[in-house]
Amino acid sequence: MDSAFVDRAWDKWVTGNLGSSGSPLKAAVLINYDPTGPSRLLSTIAEQEGIDLYPVELKQFIDFMRRGNLPTETFVLGSNQYIITSIHENWFAARCLNTTQPAGEGAIVMQTAVYVLVALYDGSIGSASRAMAAADHFASQLSRKNL
Repeated sequence: MDSAFVDRAWDKWVTGNLGSSGSPLKAAVLINYDPTGPSRLLSTIAEQEGIDLYPVELKQFIDFMRRGNLPTETFVLGSNQYIITSIHENWFAARCLNTTQPAGEGAIVMQTAVYVLVALYDGSIGSASRAMAAADHFASQLSRKNL
């Protein structure tokens, strides 16, 4: 795995997509994840920006991913609970159930060969489209390197 490439690509991607007014994302997390690996192989947070996840929260999310019951379960990230709204081949979209934002909050979760990217955004349909484009851009960079 080329961690130097991932670090550089993450830093460049975060600079253009998180943190400033008008950015498509409010937070993002990159998780090492191998769904074919043994269960004793722990997933770790490779990168995160705008949110602080702890190992217990990460374990619950990874367990959710491994169970594969996406349409019938919810998942928790930070203090927010999400329900899946659409499922696609390598990604899914979710909406926050306990948001305090008037326009709502959502998540785009994309899986590559060895990572899961979670991109969080505020807003509704237009915001979701922008978040999806931003997440897809980064996931494509990882996929080109088979990561």
